[in-house]
Formats: sequence, structure tokens, C-alpha cells
Amino acid sequence: MVRHSEPDQTLIKMPSLRAVKVFVAAAKYQNFTRAAEALCVTQAAVSRQIRELETYLGAELFTRVGRAVELTVAGSIFFDAVQLSFVNISQAAERIRSNTNTKHVVTLCCSPAFAALWMGPRMSRFFDENPDIDINLVTTQNFLSMEPGVRPDIYITKLGKVQAGYRSHPLNHDVIYPVCTPQYLAQHPEVRTLQGLRDGTLLNLSPYGRSQVAEHVDWNVWLAFHDVDLKSRANTAPHFFNANDYNLLVQLALGNQGVALGWHHLVAPLVAQGLLVRPGTQGHLPFPGLQ
Repeated sequence: MVRHSEPDQTLIKMPSLRAVKVFVAAAKYQNFTRAAEALCVTQAAVSRQIRELETYLGAELFTRVGRAVELTVAGSIFFDAVQLSFVNISQAAERIRSNTNTKHVVTLCCSPAFAALWMGPRMSRFFDENPDIDINLVTTQNFLSMEPGVRPDIYITKLGKVQAGYRSHPLNHDVIYPVCTPQYLAQHPEVRTLQGLRDGTLLNLSPYGRSQVAEHVDWNVWLAFHDVDLKSRANTAPHFFNANDYNLLVQLALGNQGVALGWHHLVAPLVAQGLLVRPGTQGHLPFPGLQ
């Protein structure tokens, strides 16, 4: 005689996991179109799954506000529960996959500039010397607010303490100095002096969104260290370009667009290759820490 199991009411009463997955994406992005792009499905498919889930639950989960959506009270309650469950499922699946992988996966978190300028040139050698390690790289400007489920093995950041359970080890004591291309220097020899730098085309790192990346050093701070007031720039001085993306500033400097401040541990390879030069020898600013 075959023994039949009793119906599992918990499983029977659960909503479609596919619909719940779509709901989590829609709640995360607050936009059905972006959720569809993240899940590689159509916007119509997202809307259909959400309607089916709302019908099943007997409650509206979203309030439509133009093209955006906002969670209702019921939606917020449901999101808090299912998001945690999905994170647990994802982490368990990752642990199982890791156990079947002969390589060790190291998740590393750093700023985009550090990833591009410091790690990029070293990755080939690292993988040659460590064939049993794979790198999972996460870049951010906000080290104190990671996405749910993301817990890096290593942070490279100026912050002395990011989260509990980590130990800090110094990596660099850095030096900051002006850099430009040899071509730009030949065309603008005046930038060899501090006053010439002050009145030159400056590529400046703005502080916006960067408070957790580094103690902020810009042209105003660097020149003040050398007793030069940036506010005394000549009225006829060329443009003063601000950006909070250090990669962009380096690319502009490489394109003969002006003079940027170079963090030694990031621009040293470019200087060694002769792609960038230090326009003057009138001092440099020792500054401990990471970019």
C-alpha cells in the first residue's frame, strides 16, 4: 500500500515565488520598467505578476505615482518579510555553489578609482600568481550602506572601521602632487610654479558623495598647504573644472585638458610610463591614507 502524505498547507498557501521575485525587484527600484530590465523580462510581465500577487493577497502592494511606484503599508510589510527570506536563500545558494567550486572566491570592496587605477594594472599578475582565487569586486563611494546580502571579505577604504568583525591594516601612506601630460606641460610651462598652477586650468576633485572615500583634498587645500590662496586666481584664468569622479579627472588630464592632483598610489604607474609628469618640484603634500 502506498502511503500518501498529508497536504502541506504552508506550501499550498504560499504565493508564487516568481511573482514574489518580481515584487522584490519592483519594490527595490520603485519602477516597473527598471524592475523588468533587472530581471530581463518585459514591463508587461512585471505588471501581470504584480496584479496576480495583489489578487492573491487581496491587497494593493503599490501606489502608482506617474511612472514610479511606492509601497503601500501592506506592501512595506510584505517587502520587509520577503526581502530577508530572499537574502537568506541567496546566501545559502552561494555557500553551496562555493563548496562545489575548486576556487576560493574573495569579495573585495573599494572605490571605483582604486579599482581602475590601482587594482586594474595588477590583476593579471595576481591571477597568474593565485590561480585558485577568483575575485568578486564591488565598487562604491558609500562604504557604510551596502545592498542587503553583500558582505565583502575585504574593504579597501580610508574609514578606520566599516562594520563589526573586521580588522584594519594600513596599506599606503600616500603623497599627493600635481600631474599633467608632457604635452600639456610643454604648452603651459607656467604650471611649473605654484602661482602658475593657481592660475592654470585645474581639474578639481569635488567632495560631493565622497565623504566616506577619503579625507578630502582638493586644489584649495593643496595650494593652501603651500601658502597660496586659490581665491586670488586671476580674473583671466582658464576654466576650473569640478567633478566627484576621480577616474574622469585622470582621463581628462591624460587628454591634455589640464592639471589634476595625483594620489601617488593611483597615478605612479602612469608617471612611471611617462604618460603623466609632475610639472614642478616645489614641494608635495604628504597625506596618510587611501584615495
